[in-house]
Amino acid sequence: MSDISRKGEAELEAEIEQIRSLPVDQLRVLWRQTFKSPPPSAFARDMLGRMICYHMQEKALGGLGRASRRLLDNIGEDKPEIETARRRLKSGTVLVREYQGERHSVVVASDGFVWREETYASLSIIARLITGTNWNGPKFFGLRLSIDKSDNIEAATLSRPRRSKRSAL
Repeated sequence: MSDISRKGEAELEAEIEQIRSLPVDQLRVLWRQTFKSPPPSAFARDMLGRMICYHMQEKALGGLGRASRRLLDNIGEDKPEIETARRRLKSGTVLVREYQGERHSVVVASDGFVWREETYASLSIIARLITGTNWNGPKFFGLRLSIDKSDNIEAATLSRPRRSKRSAL
């Protein structure tokens, strides 16, 4: 890829379209050239492409202004940090979820999550393998709280499948 800081907008858009069509192995090479480091192993093809394109746009069109950077730096400064599911769960914890009549057990490990004797980086990957669709892994396994639209913390409930209540006749 050529120096994009001198490019016009049309050329930049054309190069972005080209990057979107690259296979993952070429995106990894381009990542190394762009960022001078190996790409994160957890990044999927789409994320690699997006980050490279963002960097190109930032370089060609300019990054965030000082005020915007300061605002982003200050957001959440006075709020408690939100922990990820893996940090809250101790190694050895077993998560169990029944899905379509099959019971799935996942063991929390220090380096990820073990399901069917394979270690995965996230619960979301396991949830996708179980269901065939994209899921928020912690939510799928009932670890994430769901807050109703009123944003009332007292209305928080564990995200487990709801059972219908039968009315007594």
